[in-house]
Amino acid sequence: MNFSELNLSNPILKSIEKLGYQSCTPIQEQAIPPLIEGKDVAGLAQTGTGKTAAFLIPLIDRVLRSLTISQSLAAGINTDSSQPIDVAEEQLNKLRAFPDWKSFHKVLILVPTRELVEQVYENFNQLAGETSLKACTIYGGTSYDKQKEALRNGTTFIIATPGRLLDLYKENLIDFKHVRAVVFDEADRMFDMGFKDDMKYILQRIPQDRQFLVFSATLNFEVLNTAYEFGSSPVEINMSKDQTKSENVEDSIFHLGQEEKSSYLLSLLKIHKPKQVIIFSNYKNQIEPLVQFLRKNNIPALGLSSLITQNQRNRVIQQFKEENPNADENSIQVLVATDVAARGLDIQGVDLVINYEMPQDPESYVHRIGRTGRAGAKGKALSFVGDKDVDSLVRIEEFLKHKLNVSWLDEENIIKDFAPYKQFSQYEDAGHFSGKPREHRGKGVHHDKPFRTRTTASNAAPKNSSADNNKGGYVKPERYKKDYSKTEFHGKADPNHTKRSSTPHGNKSNYQGKKPYRDRESSENFQHKNYKKSNRQHQHQSSTYYRKPVVHKVNWWGKVKKFVQSLFKNR
Repeated sequence: MNFSELNLSNPILKSIEKLGYQSCTPIQEQAIPPLIEGKDVAGLAQTGTGKTAAFLIPLIDRVLRSLTISQSLAAGINTDSSQPIDVAEEQLNKLRAFPDWKSFHKVLILVPTRELVEQVYENFNQLAGETSLKACTIYGGTSYDKQKEALRNGTTFIIATPGRLLDLYKENLIDFKHVRAVVFDEADRMFDMGFKDDMKYILQRIPQDRQFLVFSATLNFEVLNTAYEFGSSPVEINMSKDQTKSENVEDSIFHLGQEEKSSYLLSLLKIHKPKQVIIFSNYKNQIEPLVQFLRKNNIPALGLSSLITQNQRNRVIQQFKEENPNADENSIQVLVATDVAARGLDIQGVDLVINYEMPQDPESYVHRIGRTGRAGAKGKALSFVGDKDVDSLVRIEEFLKHKLNVSWLDEENIIKDFAPYKQFSQYEDAGHFSGKPREHRGKGVHHDKPFRTRTTASNAAPKNSSADNNKGGYVKPERYKKDYSKTEFHGKADPNHTKRSSTPHGNKSNYQGKKPYRDRESSENFQHKNYKKSNRQHQHQSSTYYRKPVVHKVNWWGKVKKFVQSLFKNR
């Protein structure tokens, strides 16, 4: 079906022609007709099939026809006027327009990530470029002032993430009663990210006669159940019953050890010679090490994760999308990213996707490999499967309902000479203790109590020292060792010892052949837990040496208890 057969408004048709689109994709052909009639729709289709345009085109068309009717009523134009009126066009306006549309009414589009907000906003500007309609973006990580100003100036389409939208709603800058259509794009991802309660909060405050739309490449029963819960009965359109992933993507896996991934990564980039590559990782703290590793091996790379600001994210995506005018045939663009780039990014020309680790969520695998093979183009997706990815692989194959192809590289095709990659520990990303000193640990875990450092190769004592034979025991850090140089003597000081001698008494015969505590402190058998016990023994051996006064606390409660018991016994 061609777009001209849908009887869309002229401004939309002009925008579609500028973009070079003539025929509808399968999801657009099935979703646009019921949407322009005002019906609720739940669309399920593979990635890269034009789902965003499937709900933007009919909504823009409905708003334009609603504005036409409202302007005609305001000008007092009716069918009895002498001015010529296209009867067919007027009937389409009445059929497709929102009922009782006002200038302050809104269309709300909710998406899970900030990157997807910008992607939908860009698509809106392309499709509504010939119209006077305005849209604004609302998401976290940016200034409130610009978003508040955009809402005050008046906008028809609001493209937002749920968190920041509710913040502005609580400041009375948005009235959900004015929403006439609500779209949940990638709704299953919003549920996974914990936005389910926010979605219900918004739906409770939107009028019941609104148009409800939900689109994704992987819908679950919980999303549809929420739609039915709030009085919606959407037309279910499932374009991926037989095949979940895109047909244009050829995917395979490599069974590797963790230390082999870096060499295979460089080898695959050299063999396939792609123009644009996206490398996905499960850990945000691994993005920058991978970027530095590729750059050291003369491969330009960019990093995208939640650790950078929103403005930096936008610049990275824009830089990755732009074509380098000085690029030659062997040039390559590499984007190393977490799952923030797995959904919604419509980047034409990505011909290879590499999963450095298998995603734990099967839906994320479908969306990751869906960044390639878009708009009918062919794409390739390669995944590294280590010993920790076996469970994820089983879940993904059960979700896809087939086994993934296993590939390998011949020994002569594997690059051996390259700048090494510093292996990343997944515990560092979570802020857990990974063998580093406390000041170098992650911020996820706070340690308030003193700790004793285990002897390792980095902090072991030098040879011929008293701690040379310490076999993996605990060595007390220097900052927790007590300074005994200022120790006082009980009673009169020994006139023969102006400075402290090797023994605390000066008379070795009185010490009965035992080492003083200071010497035992540095011995190989020293244990911190025996400090108090040995200290008491040493005080008992000599009455002239004072270490630490023993404070005897009176157990008043025990005395009172015994006194009460004695009273009862006397009775």
